[in-house]
This record gives sequence, C-alpha cells and structure tokens, in this order.
Amino acid sequence: MNSLDAIFSPESVAIIGASNTPGKVGHDIFANILHGGFQGTLYPVNPKAKSILSVKTFPAITGIADKVDLSIIILPPKLCIKAVEESIAKGVKGIVIVSAGFREVGGEGLEIENRIVSLCREAQVRLVGPNCLGVINPVPDISLNASFSRRMPACGNISFISQSGALCTAVLDFAADRDFGFSKFISIGNKADVDELDLLLYLHNDLNTAVIILYLEELRKGREFIEAVKEITSGHRPTPVIVIKSGRTSAGAQAAASHTGALAGTEAVYGAIFKQAGIIRADSIAELFDFANAFAYKHESALGKAKRKIPSGKRVAIVTNAGGPGILATDMTVSSDLELAKFKQETIDALANCLPMTANIHNPVDVIGDAPSDRYENALAAVIKDEGVDGALVILTPQSMTNALGTAEAVVRVARRSPKPILCCFMGVVDVSAGVKYLQEHGYPVYTFPEDAAKALGALYKYSHWLNREHLPPFKLQQNQAAAAEVIRRCLAAGRTRLGEIDGLELLKCYGFSTLPTTLVKDETAAMQIADQIGFPVVMKIVSPQILHKSDAGGVIVGIKTKEEAGNAFTKIMTNAKKYDPQAQLEGVLVQKLAVPGDEVILGMNRYAVGPLIMFGLGGIFVEIFKDVVFRLAPVDRDEAHRMVGEIKGYKMFTGFRGRPKSDVEILEKSIIRLSDMVVNHPEIIELDINPLLVHEEGKGATVADCRIILDPNNK
Repeated sequence: MNSLDAIFSPESVAIIGASNTPGKVGHDIFANILHGGFQGTLYPVNPKAKSILSVKTFPAITGIADKVDLSIIILPPKLCIKAVEESIAKGVKGIVIVSAGFREVGGEGLEIENRIVSLCREAQVRLVGPNCLGVINPVPDISLNASFSRRMPACGNISFISQSGALCTAVLDFAADRDFGFSKFISIGNKADVDELDLLLYLHNDLNTAVIILYLEELRKGREFIEAVKEITSGHRPTPVIVIKSGRTSAGAQAAASHTGALAGTEAVYGAIFKQAGIIRADSIAELFDFANAFAYKHESALGKAKRKIPSGKRVAIVTNAGGPGILATDMTVSSDLELAKFKQETIDALANCLPMTANIHNPVDVIGDAPSDRYENALAAVIKDEGVDGALVILTPQSMTNALGTAEAVVRVARRSPKPILCCFMGVVDVSAGVKYLQEHGYPVYTFPEDAAKALGALYKYSHWLNREHLPPFKLQQNQAAAAEVIRRCLAAGRTRLGEIDGLELLKCYGFSTLPTTLVKDETAAMQIADQIGFPVVMKIVSPQILHKSDAGGVIVGIKTKEEAGNAFTKIMTNAKKYDPQAQLEGVLVQKLAVPGDEVILGMNRYAVGPLIMFGLGGIFVEIFKDVVFRLAPVDRDEAHRMVGEIKGYKMFTGFRGRPKSDVEILEKSIIRLSDMVVNHPEIIELDINPLLVHEEGKGATVADCRIILDPNNK
C-alpha cells in the first residue's frame, strides 16, 4: 500500500473546520464531498455545531469512534497545530491543510508550517498543503471531491498536479467545456511535505492514469527530480509528463561575470531539467490540454486492446478538404519539428484511383470540398499504409455537403486498423459537433484548428524521440581530482577567488583539458624573452581581476611573430588596460603559444540551488551575437553530452559542411563531461567560462584558448 493512498483513496474522511455557513471554505468542501457521491464515510468536526447539512458533527476528531483515514483541516494556522496533533493521535494516515497563512507569509506562519511538518514526519503521516485547493479523485469507486471547487470533473485517464489552487478552479471549468476527464486532480500549495515528485511517482503507478500534466511554479529538487522522472517517462510502462511552467519570461539572468551566468538564469535551469527528464513542455493552458488529449489517445484497436499510439518518425501526411487549412497545417507541421511525408508511387497511384481529377494527390492531400466520407476514408487508408508515413492529420471544414459524422466514423475505421497516430481537426462548432462527439467518445483526439493538431502531433513525435533515444557507452577519462582540489585550496588560501588563465589552466589540466604553454610577464624585456622561448607566433593578454572581458579593454593581441612585436605588444596592452579602467589592478601580461586554428565553442557553468548548470554552444564573439547555446544540469553523462552538441543550431559547422573539414565532435562530448565532473567534484567553483575552446579537425582534439573561473570558499 502506498503512503498516498490515504489521501487519494480514503475509506473515511474527517473535515476539521466544517461550517454551516454557505460560501465559507469549511462548508463548501464538506458539501462537495457529501454531494459528490463519496463512497466512504464522512465526519464533520466542529465543536460549536450539532450538525452540518443534516450530518451529525463531532467536537473533535478524537471523539469519532470509528477509524479515520484522511483529515482535511480548514482552520487558522495557530489552530492547525492542535488539529494535526489530534489527527495523528486518532491514527490518520493522511492530512490535507487547505488554509493559507503559512510559509507564503513568512515569520510565524513559516514556523507553524515547519512544526506541522515535523509532527507529520515523526508520525509517518503524509501532508498535502497547506495553502491548497485540495484533492479530487473522480474514479467511481472513490468519487472524492475534497476541494472547494463545486465542479466534480468527469472520470478520465489524465492526472493533473497544480502548485496553484486558484488556477485549479479555472482548469476544471476549462476541462468541463472541452469534455476532459481526470483520474486524479490535486493542488499542492506550499509543498510542505508532499511535492510534485512524490505525486509523479505515485501517479506513474496508478493504473487509472495514462498521462500526467503539471502546472509548476518552482522546483526545490534538481538531480533527484531528473533521475526519478526519467524512469517515469522512459522506464517500465512509461508515462508521459507534460508541464507548463510559470515565470518563463521573467528576468532570470542576473548580472554575472561570465557569459554563462548572463545567458542562463532560472529559465535555462528548468529547460535543462525538463529535457533531461523527458518532460514535454507546453506554452499555455490550452496547449497543455491539447497535448494531454493526444497522449491520452487510448482506444480499442481492431484486436480489442487499448494502446497509446506514438509516431516512429517525424513524417506526416495531411488529408484535407480545403487548401487554406492544409497550408496552415503544413506550416505548423514544419514549425513543430515534423516534415511532410513524400509518398511512394503506389500511394500516389492509389490516391489517383480514388480521388477526382481536381484533387491534389501529393502531400498535403486535398480531397476537395465536396468530399463524402468514403473519399476521406479511401485517401486516409492509402496514405497511412505508406511506409514513409509515420502519422496523419485529417482536416475537415464544414461545407453544405459535408458529412462530419460519417467522416468521423470513416477516420475511426481506418485508425483502428493502423498502429500509427491519426489526429483530427474538425473546424467549426455547430456543423461538426456530431463528428467531434463521435471521435471523442471513441478516444480519438480532435482539435478545432489545424495548428493545434500539428503541435500536438509534434509533441507526440518529441516523446517518441525521447523513448527511442540513443544510449552510448561511457568514456574512460583520466582525471586528477586531488590535484585539482590542491589548486583550489592554494588559490583560496592566497585570497584569489577570480582565477585567470594561470590558475585556471592548471585546474583544467587536472581534468584532461589540453592547454597551451602560458607565462605571466611583468615588463617588456620579459615579454620578449618568454615569447622567444615559447616560440612564435604567440598571443598576449592582459591579466587583471577587474578586467574579465579582455578584448573589450583592448587587452588581447594575436599573431605576434617577433621579439620586437612582443615588446611593443606588452606596452600597448598595458596602456589600453589603464585607459579602459584606471582603477584596475594590472598584474601583468600573459604570453601564450598561439593555438592551431579551430572552430570556436564555449563551455561554461553557473551554480544554482538545484545544482550546477552546464552550458555549451558557439563561442568567441558568436556567443554574444547568436546566443546559440544549450544547457544541462550536472552531472552530465555521454548520452546527454552527445545530445547537447547536436542541439545547437551551429552543429552543421562540425560535420564537414560545404567542404569544411569535420571537427572533432567526440572531444566536444568528452570536454562537456570533464567540465561536468569538475564542477560536481569541486563545489567551490560557482561560475566558469572556457571561451573559446578551439575544436580542431576530427581526431586532433581541442585546445583551451581562454578561461575564467570564480570560486566561493563558503560553497562546500
């Protein structure tokens, strides 16, 4: 038995704070459970009332003679502690606190919440809330509406988790209008105990739940969340998880010393977590339900067995009776990372045989506005049979001769015989209502607009791609963690928290990064001698804790070929730096062997509460111009590093594009893993850039050309 069963499937419920006053939460929750057909026993608790809605009350939960599984508390924060203590004494296994005024207001409210959590954990009682809407289980065997939403949703196979109680009531209304059914519906509020991860794990094992949708404001777990949800979305009996995250466009990237810090922010953190966990992201509430509708796509096949259908690839066939919507669907198909399928000749021949001369027999297939249902059926049957088609989108616009119901019946007949997903768009409301109803009753997704259907099909493909992702053998990398720890200890002991290339390169070498001969010089004569010893050509760079972006200060000169040029470069760099920041502490100039040319990429890290965020992308000046970067939360394994390299828009640069030599992509993957290992092993590193990392031809590795690292001695 799961510890959350007492919350979702109780046999008895006590409402502490039940009220006789309509409009008060204590009255409405009690009334909702009572009138919602709850299959268990309900006990109102109120020391000042004899009965509520004709049901005898109890002065305290401890006065109830029978067993109580779930206690729902609707009291001011100070009174909640006693109610929790009495509930625990009664032996309840679950508590839901609906009341507000706890962590979200701080001060005494936070202290009370922490005390309640301590009591519940000591007694092994699970707690939902406080500051939440409550829980709903519409499954007929339970029929529990323990919330202050009057609407009991229909029973379905979608479970919904929300951090916002207010949003829940709007979602329930929205779902009723679109004929959505739920398996479980829960508002988690402050997440004092039960959080989204607990619920995801619980719902994954719930046989009534086919897909989980989640409204999220913030996560308090990083790596643990990723590993657990990855098992949910791709392990045994995978369950799709779809999320909408609030605060997407807020200013999350704080002023930071590194490129990584400036480009990251909390949005990048959540984007990385969702990608690594296999979560599908929606951009709106409507899109959340559009996607859920497609993922809950379960119906009886011709063999009588219900099964979710996902495409094996991205090739889509479109069948429509109107050109305009077909074009819209085509545009959105491409925008959703799908592509129009190219039909085989036998498919084109079959279409030519069953469609009129004026029809378009190439993708998108236009069956013409006067199409009867059998024309739709023949065209759809032909394209879905094509081995080059992974899924289909059927569009119907209501015209005077259109038979929406007949077309819906035809779609279902074809779909039941095919393992491929078929999504429908029946445009309009009244004229297509019979067809829409038929499709919904038979478990087939149907949308009002073609772009919504295309996006949903794109989400199905994205999930298919996740399920079938490549798994590569791990690299065996040589790393010296102890030597790196000593470099960090020595720098911190000397008060150096902003590491330039001298210390930074030494640290990176401990983790296997290839670096260049580099020496710090203090005067013009030393610059000339060291440059000659290193061997020309060399590059020279200013060293100053206050000047992190050296090029902006005129502090970098490349391609120095003689001793005289080295001496002149030293003078020029120091002059430029003093002019750029007269207060800057100038430690000298680095003389460094000029690297063999290569593609410039950037590797970086910024540390957040949920863990270190790794960045990879095009480097040099391009990082600021194009911002072509991707993020993942460390630790990053080879599979994730491989996906990071392939995700940037500039990936084609590494593949021998237009006669260019292929770049050493494998060293990029190794470099991402090395960086990930380093920042996981050494929490003192809070921010880091390697920019540029010069990637050479295939098999010739990569060289660190510049780096900056920020340490925090208190972060251990």
